[in-house]
Amino acid sequence: MTPDEMTTEQLEQRVRSLGEWFHNLDLKGVRTAPHHFLGDFPTVFWNRFQHAFPTDLKGKSVLDIGCNGGFYSIEMKRRGAARVVGIDSDERYLAQARFATQVLGVDVELLQMNVYDVGALGEKFDIVLFMGVFYHLRHPLLALDLLYEHVVKELLIFQTLERGSDEVGELARDYPISERAIFDRPEYPKMHFIEYRYAGDWTNWWAPNRACTEAMLRAAGFDLLEHPSREVYICRRGQRPTAWGAVYPRHPESVQ
Repeated sequence: MTPDEMTTEQLEQRVRSLGEWFHNLDLKGVRTAPHHFLGDFPTVFWNRFQHAFPTDLKGKSVLDIGCNGGFYSIEMKRRGAARVVGIDSDERYLAQARFATQVLGVDVELLQMNVYDVGALGEKFDIVLFMGVFYHLRHPLLALDLLYEHVVKELLIFQTLERGSDEVGELARDYPISERAIFDRPEYPKMHFIEYRYAGDWTNWWAPNRACTEAMLRAAGFDLLEHPSREVYICRRGQRPTAWGAVYPRHPESVQ
């Protein structure tokens, strides 16, 4: 039986059979995660920054890394993207995304793939979504380097869990080995390591402060265009610096 032939009760049964959903999708009136602990997620989150996202994606290719149940992939198709590829390392989420896209009649290519293997795709995409993945990675800067080298052609839409100070200040390009106080300042980039669990999730490894997020994106070669919402960054693939100060300012004025 195809999704088009299913009754509401059959859709509900199929949704439940696919396990616990993290994306609360509306599948023809059936909600996949109506009791989500974050509310109507990720719609409530998407509404905070979608105004900064291109509304017309006609002719554009999109890669959704860590696509989960498919919310953002579906939104990209609704904005007219010519091609959307969603990847996730968890087959359970991919099964949910496959069902969701079938119910909604959306054409999204879905692949089981680890972020460290994106080079195997063999192509670059106009827009790459990297939402809610960074802090789950054991090697986050390596992941950014791989995205820069292999898949980002134009824009990177980035989101990560952040903790600590939101302050971002001017820092010197270098400090003597005797300098210690700078590391205690709230605006200094810091990556908090989570050894055990955070929010009950053992896959939460890292929680950068804002200054650290921005510094790591720049170090990987991305120009920060906009900061439309807390923890969300619109970036453009730039020129990777060989030495600080050789390519672009450390704190571009375009970042709000």
